[in-house]
This record gives sequence, C-alpha cells and structure tokens, in this order.
Amino acid sequence: MTVTFDALETRDPQVREAELMTALPRQIALAKTRSAYFGTLLADVDPEAITSRAALAKLPVTRKSALLDLQPKSLPFGGLNGTVPGGLARIFMSPGPIYDPEGRKPDYWRFARALYAAGFRAGEIVHNCFSYHLTPAGSMVESGAHALGCAVVPGGVGQTDLQLRAIADIRPNGYGGTPSFLKILLDRAREEGTDISSLTKALVSGEAYLPAQRAEFKAAGVIARQCYGTADLGLVAYESEAEEGMIADEHLIIEILRPGTGDPVEEEGEVGEVVVTLLEEDYPLVRFATGDLSAVLPGISPCGRTNTRLRGWLGRADQVTKIRGMFVHPVQVTAAVKKHPAVARARLVVERAGDQDDMVLEYEASGSVAEERLLDDLRAATKLRARLVPLAPGTLPADAKTIEDRRPVG
Repeated sequence: MTVTFDALETRDPQVREAELMTALPRQIALAKTRSAYFGTLLADVDPEAITSRAALAKLPVTRKSALLDLQPKSLPFGGLNGTVPGGLARIFMSPGPIYDPEGRKPDYWRFARALYAAGFRAGEIVHNCFSYHLTPAGSMVESGAHALGCAVVPGGVGQTDLQLRAIADIRPNGYGGTPSFLKILLDRAREEGTDISSLTKALVSGEAYLPAQRAEFKAAGVIARQCYGTADLGLVAYESEAEEGMIADEHLIIEILRPGTGDPVEEEGEVGEVVVTLLEEDYPLVRFATGDLSAVLPGISPCGRTNTRLRGWLGRADQVTKIRGMFVHPVQVTAAVKKHPAVARARLVVERAGDQDDMVLEYEASGSVAEERLLDDLRAATKLRARLVPLAPGTLPADAKTIEDRRPVG
C-alpha cells in the first residue's frame, strides 16, 4: 500500500480540479492587490470571472526570460513580489542575474513532499549537496527536510574529500543534490575504500537524470528519485516509487502551452512549454512561463497519487540552458564576450562528457585574445567553468545560436 505525504495526493482528480478552480479567483485577486506588476498587468481582469482553465488561458503570460528586463526597472523583483523585501526570509540571486524571494513560512518551497516520495522520513539525516551560495537550491532541500523532521548536513557543492569524510562519520541516510555529483561521491568512495553505505536514498535535480545513472546508483545501493523545480516556483513536480513521470505539486496549476504563445496545446501528451500559476502569497506568479518543455503523461500513477504527471524535462523553449544545475542565459555569454573586442563571433556549446556537462566557448577572432581573461569573464557571468576552442574566421554559421545544447534528452 502506498504511503503518501498527505491526503491531498490521493484526491479524486475532479475534486482536486474543483478545489484548484475555487482557489484560482482568490489567487488572481491576491496577485492584483499585493503585486504592483500583476496589479498593472491584470488591471482589467475581474478575478471572480477566472474560475476555469479556459478563463485562465485568456490571461497574459509572464516569461521567466522577461525578468532580466523587468527586475532592473524595480529592483529587486520587478514588482512581481507580494511581500516587501524586508518581510522575506531570504533573497537569492540566480544567474542572469535574477532575484528570487523566499517567504518566512515553513517549507516555503514545498520540498518536503518530494523528499517524502523519495523515501525520507522524520528522524533521518539528509546530506544536502545543493548550493547554499546565493542560489536557493540548498535552502529548498533544507527547509523541506526540516519540515519533514530530518536533520541536515549542509554539504553544498565541491570539496569531495571533505564531503566523503562527513558522510563516513555522520552516516546520513540519504543525499540531496545533482545526479552528477552523487556519481562523483560514489566513484571516489569506491576508489578510496571510504564507507558511505549509509546513503540508501537520494533526491536529485538540477540537471538531466539519465537512465544509466539511475541503474548505476541502484547497483550501488542508492534509490535516487528526481524532482523538477525552479528558483521562482520551488517544487513543480516530483517522482514517486512508481518512477513513471513526475507528479505535479498540489499547490499550483500547470498548463502546457505551445511554445512562444499563451495557448494550451491541443492534445494531452503534446510537448509544450510548462506554465505555472502558483497559489502563494509572497510571490504570486500567474501564468509564469518557465521556458522548460514537457508533456502530460496520460493516466494516473501506479503509486496511487492522482495528480497530473509530467513526462519530465524535455528541453528548452528558448536558448536559456541549465548547465550543472545553473541556468545560463544568452545575454550572460554575450556580455562576457563583448569585453573582448578581438572576439568577432562566439557560440557556447554544451555537450555531455561521460556523466558531466561540458561547456565550451567556440570563438572566431580578428586579433589576439587574452584567453585567461575571457575564461574569467565567462565564469564571472555564469558561475561555471568552461573551455575555449578558437575557430578559423567564417567557421560559425551565420544563424548560429548563442547557446547550442547538444546534450541528449532523457
């Protein structure tokens, strides 16, 4: 018998939909009242009329990519926030930069649900290897673990030897972080004979989770399940023991839209952009377009949870690319390159090298390039290390993307 985090997960789908549609006009009214941005955007909207998905689909979409222009006009959040900055618990800076608020209520990001589905229970210890520096992923897992009644080892990223020592000494029950870093820990532990066998479960996110990784972790005694979230929305969907798609969180309304439009896809299962209306006060996002592609998986999960399932991350609707758990925007690449006038054209290529993301800046130059400085500027803009590959003039196609993601999906 499936044990769920709460009764919301097994509601009759029709009951859930009715309750979401009842909450929707209240959320629209809240967004208009508390958010300067949505007060203007939805000025002519009667919240009481927004009681169906068809009515919701007529409202304007706000794109994550637009935050780069919106936020500087009214720092730090572009007026999208429903709580004044000083009333928040934390303010994060994601690559872009994009500023993200965290409210004061427990489990603000709603990650306890995903951790529970990954097997974590009260009284256990979570070794959290998501970043604690400026970006919110570390806080997402930590606040969820605390709400669940777990202790947390705030490992953060890197420092593999120290992480292994902590795991061997403290004996945490499970891991939170990217799948690639979990592989690094397991490989290093095996090479050095370090006992980290206490890790038997994991919640992974931030990058593609490949079937080969899942099988490798299972062979090492770790059942790793993934979740999908963003720095703006927190948890969007999570994987259960059925490992068939990712189940939507209970506190949001998901739409799948034809990319670049405000229109829902015509058929269930069609790939489109994930757009979310968040039932939340501090950051009351209405029809927030993530830029991520996915599709609805028909039917109900075999685990018994009845909410909508997503097929998982199926790519991007734009050139914004997630690399090693961090979003990289074309404007960041362009800004770094513009500091070097000798660089005539450039393209950032992302590939998969084994189990790691490989970021390469291909460039054409009309003169001498200070490559170390270029690498430093690119790292400062993206918070990620890259390699440089010089190309002969005329090599890059005229319509080359600023960021070209060549990694396999799924």
